[in-house]
Amino acid sequence: MGIEVSVHEAKTHLSRLLDRVLEGEEVVIMRSGKRIVRLSAVEGAPGRRKLGTAKGAIGISPDFDAPLPESVLAGFER
Repeated sequence: MGIEVSVHEAKTHLSRLLDRVLEGEEVVIMRSGKRIVRLSAVEGAPGRRKLGTAKGAIGISPDFDAPLPESVLAGFER
């Protein structure tokens, strides 16, 4: 079951409601106590990103901020 909100609440909190819909929750907008609209995600709509999905796929060398060799630096200077 989802949540029911008034038109005023929907206008005030639209971004939050859209986040809830993208997470799979149903949101119904009501006017004068009657259900008038049901928000639903479009098929294939991107959901919320999950942190940590690339863990271990990216590495940074311990000396990544070491000075560049003179031969490389010469290529940047004119």
